[in-house]
Amino acid sequence: MANLRDVAQCFLYLDGANEGDGISNLKLQKLVYYAQGFYSAIFDKPLFNEDIYAWTHGPVVPDLYHNYKQYGSNHIPPLDDFDTRALAEEEFELIEEVFEVFGQYSAWKLRNMTHEESPWLDHEADAGVIPKEAITEYFKTRIN
Repeated sequence: MANLRDVAQCFLYLDGANEGDGISNLKLQKLVYYAQGFYSAIFDKPLFNEDIYAWTHGPVVPDLYHNYKQYGSNHIPPLDDFDTRALAEEEFELIEEVFEVFGQYSAWKLRNMTHEESPWLDHEADAGVIPKEAITEYFKTRIN
C-alpha cells in the first residue's frame, strides 16, 4: 500500500515535470481522491490507508489538507525530483494516468465534478468519512 505523502508528492512532481499549471491544496485533494477511487476500483484494495472526508468543497484527506494549508489557494511548489521507487509500478502508473486525465482541470472544475458524484453527495450532509467501499463501488461504475 502506498504512503499518502508519496502519492501527493508524486502529483507535485508530475506537475513540475510536465510544466503543469500548478497544483493548489484543493486540486491536490481531488487528484488524490480520484487516484484512490480508480486504484481501489481496478485493484480491489485502497491505494492509501487514510480516510477521505466529505467536506464543503468536496472530498478531503484532513492530514494532507493540514500539511499544505499554509499555501492557501496558491500553488504548492512542484517537486523537481521524486523517487518513483517509493511507489509500486502499478501505483505510479495509475497516479500518472489520473494526472494526465484530471490534472488538466482547474481545482474548481474538479471540486464541481466531485459534487456530482455519489461518494460526496451521500456523505456531505454530515461532513463525515466517505467509506472506502462507497468510493470503490462508485469508481467501479466509471471503469466499466
